[in-house]
Amino acid sequence: MAPSATKKKKKQPTPYEHIDHPQSSSMAATTTSLTDPINYNTPLSEPPTLDLLGDQDLHGTNLKLTLLYQPPPPSLEQQPPPSLEQEQQPPPSLEQEQQPPPSPSPSPPPPPPPPPPPPSQNTHPILGQQPQPPPEPVGIPAPRRQRRNSRQAPREGKSLTIQPPFPWATSHRAIVHSLKHLMDTGITVISGDVHCKRCDQRFQIEYNLLDKFLEVASYIAENKYKLSDRAPPEWKNPTLPKCRFCGQGNSVKPVIAKKKNSINWLFLFLGQMLGCCTLEHLKYFCKHTGNHRTAAKDRVLYLTYLGLCKQLDPTGPFNR
Repeated sequence: MAPSATKKKKKQPTPYEHIDHPQSSSMAATTTSLTDPINYNTPLSEPPTLDLLGDQDLHGTNLKLTLLYQPPPPSLEQQPPPSLEQEQQPPPSLEQEQQPPPSPSPSPPPPPPPPPPPPSQNTHPILGQQPQPPPEPVGIPAPRRQRRNSRQAPREGKSLTIQPPFPWATSHRAIVHSLKHLMDTGITVISGDVHCKRCDQRFQIEYNLLDKFLEVASYIAENKYKLSDRAPPEWKNPTLPKCRFCGQGNSVKPVIAKKKNSINWLFLFLGQMLGCCTLEHLKYFCKHTGNHRTAAKDRVLYLTYLGLCKQLDPTGPFNR
């Protein structure tokens, strides 16, 4: 009889059948009934180490498998926990989110450059172009005390006006007519009495009004800032005219009236002989023209020249 076609194959043993699985026995031992109460206070036992192959050699290779847990590496940037102030800040409202960011305020435009200085108007109709004063140092000016008017009224019993002693003098003491008034009235020559020290002769000298005025006024206008309110030496010690009788030079002195209100101020001014006056004469002039008179003679003499220039030409550059 032929063997059966369906010969039962012999079961081949698996390579893992001879390995004892301790878990199967332990699991069977620890299996409890579902009806037993659960004790939650029982400490958990550590899980057993799973050793699948033990120290067995599989295909000539000693393999030992161990399950290890490797946690994920920490992140490089860890955000710090939010502070208490950040947690208490309310979330931005919808209007704040919709508002555009503030634009930077535009810087103010630079100030315009200063306008150019106007053309020089320091041109006198008679004296011509005048020099400019030197620039003053920049600084905070000190408060200037108001100077009281030094012009005093005449003493009791004297009138404010006098009889003009000369055609070119006014009815006020130490005041002469302006150059324009004299030219309009036809007064172009100014005369005065002089006396020779050598031959003792007394006579008159005449000066051309316009020529002599321009000579003195031009010198003051050009050197006013250099003089520093001081009369130059040629005014303090003037060169006297030559005598027409004896021919002696520097010997003719002007005749100065004893009464101060009769002094020929314009004649002394045109001949540059105001230095022949005494300090009392010059103080008298400054007293009645409103100038400072309590100073040295060179200063009072300079103020007398400056005052007469201003009387003759009130619009000229003769202010202090």
